[in-house]
Amino acid sequence: MTATDLSNPGSSAKRWLLVALALFLAQIVILYAIGRIPICECGYVKLWEGGVNTSGNSQHLSDWYTPSHIIHGFLFYGLGWLILRRAPMTARLSLAVLIEAAWEILENSPLIIDRYRTATMALGYSGDSIVNSAMDTVFMVLGFFAAARLPVWLTVAVAIFFELLTGYIIRDNLTLNVLMLVWPVDAIREWQAALP
Repeated sequence: MTATDLSNPGSSAKRWLLVALALFLAQIVILYAIGRIPICECGYVKLWEGGVNTSGNSQHLSDWYTPSHIIHGFLFYGLGWLILRRAPMTARLSLAVLIEAAWEILENSPLIIDRYRTATMALGYSGDSIVNSAMDTVFMVLGFFAAARLPVWLTVAVAIFFELLTGYIIRDNLTLNVLMLVWPVDAIREWQAALP
């Protein structure tokens, strides 16, 4: 994508950027329509929520699950590169936002909320606030653009670092989250439950 692409009102890149923005806004509207709360019930918004098994988790701008969403961006960039290689970067971005927005909506459905409560360490999980969900998508976009600029080896190294860091600190990460959601392992659940 070049500056010329974006300055031309009829450019394909600009249209795809508008599609990505529309998908992001649709995510917010749908979350509101299904009853998600706009911000934390505590009545304020924090930049960072460091507690994992707290009522503030998944309610503020960022938390220990933010690295997972950055990794989503890495993965979705790779997927877009594989299947939309000749398309403008903004078309790939639109695909990434579509996938992330769909996940955020599904993740906040009663089906997945109940699954998290029964199969993972998130026993008290009640879903994300809209601001948290929106920021999850923003962090995915940041990961997407980082993957577009960084060498592949560095993107992979950052993803591994994030997984190891969050796995060590909170006993959860993207890999464990997906595993426990799809195929719960009792030994992992017990290890996660022992988090101080």
